[in-house]
Amino acid sequence: MNFPVAGQDLYANAGLATSAAQRNQVLRNTYWLLALSMVPTVLGAWLGVSTGLSRAMSPMVGLVVFMAGAFGFMFAIEKTKNSSVGVLVLLGFTFFMGLMLSRLVGSVLGLANGANLIMTAFAGTGAIFLGMASLSSVIKRDLSSMGKFLFVGMIMMLVAGVANIFIQSSALMITLSVLAIGVFSAFILHDLKRVQDGLETNYITATLGVYLSIYSVFQNLLALLGVFGGRDE
Repeated sequence: MNFPVAGQDLYANAGLATSAAQRNQVLRNTYWLLALSMVPTVLGAWLGVSTGLSRAMSPMVGLVVFMAGAFGFMFAIEKTKNSSVGVLVLLGFTFFMGLMLSRLVGSVLGLANGANLIMTAFAGTGAIFLGMASLSSVIKRDLSSMGKFLFVGMIMMLVAGVANIFIQSSALMITLSVLAIGVFSAFILHDLKRVQDGLETNYITATLGVYLSIYSVFQNLLALLGVFGGRDE
């Protein structure tokens, strides 16, 4: 597995679209880095469940830690994306995201069929990713305009999710989870298509976007499975 320096010039000439070979190189490295990012995510989730670190925080404290950590890491990734250091920062971010996921994972593991639900969520997320990746390779039209609508939808869901910390509405939580799966599945398609069209030439940036979407799909799918498919001990 060989990751080139992300900041190397992938354009043959400034202002011109990348060649098919260059686009494929960015896409291959994005897929490799995505696969690698799953390792620290799993380690972070395991550590969080084992230590109970995430569960020790109240929902509000957890939200503050999550927002501060996530935006801090994303700022650092943006600053280092043009060097190999960016890979290490991204992997550190995925470890942090695994820690933040451990609260939900621990809750589901407390169910009688918790391990099966986690595997089902993992398989479902993998199927969605493969489906979106396949679609991105066969759709010919430009999907870049879809990004702004997805971004608006994501912001609206984020606001509603923060509000639900205080409202504590199960119906709203379920609705938001269903919407999130749809929106972030579309984000996977959008972000991979940008790479294939030569609109995104930095594989670290591409990996970050797709990783966040995969993470959100898995998180919300697992939450729904816990609500509808969980069995008490």
